Amino acid sequence: VAVAHDAAFAFIYPANLQTLRDLGAEVVWFSPLANEPLPACDAVWLPGGYPELHTAALAAATRTRDGLAAHAAAGRPVWAECGGMLALCKSIILTDGARIPLWGLLPGEVVMHSRLAALGPQAWQTPHGELRGHTFHYSTLQTAMAPVAHTTPARVHGRAEAVYRHGSIQASYFHAWFASSPRATAALFGAEVAA
Repeated sequence: VAVAHDAAFAFIYPANLQTLRDLGAEVVWFSPLANEPLPACDAVWLPGGYPELHTAALAAATRTRDGLAAHAAAGRPVWAECGGMLALCKSIILTDGARIPLWGLLPGEVVMHSRLAALGPQAWQTPHGELRGHTFHYSTLQTAMAPVAHTTPARVHGRAEAVYRHGSIQASYFHAWFASSPRATAALFGAEVAA
């Protein structure tokens, strides 16, 4: 599993990495901010972070973008959560109104807000078990993609998060806690899991 890791993609629970390793995965790293090529891998995890603070560098990371595009075109899994999802979108509108192009692998545009858009614990009932986690973001996604699922907020006034699938890419604002369901995690990254 290739994992993006730099100042733009820094929200990574060590327990998530341990869960991947416990499942038998070898974790390899790459830095989109350094425009590193995607390492040879079976699946990709684009974790959360703050890509909105690094838009120019990410827009210029064409080698990383092209590697991800080829990976997805080959039908290999990508899990993009929160900031990872943002980077895959066509563009982002910053709070000052500037529109910056991003990687364009997901049909959608991100709009940044000065106030928190969502916060709180969530659960995703996948076909292979319940993944728990949380949501925390200052942006919203404008897209024609229809969600394939929604998370369930743990709080009464919480907001469910959409889960999208675009080819082999799955994306959401939801940050998954992989240890809450290793089976669902394995399936998320393309492993064959018995029903």
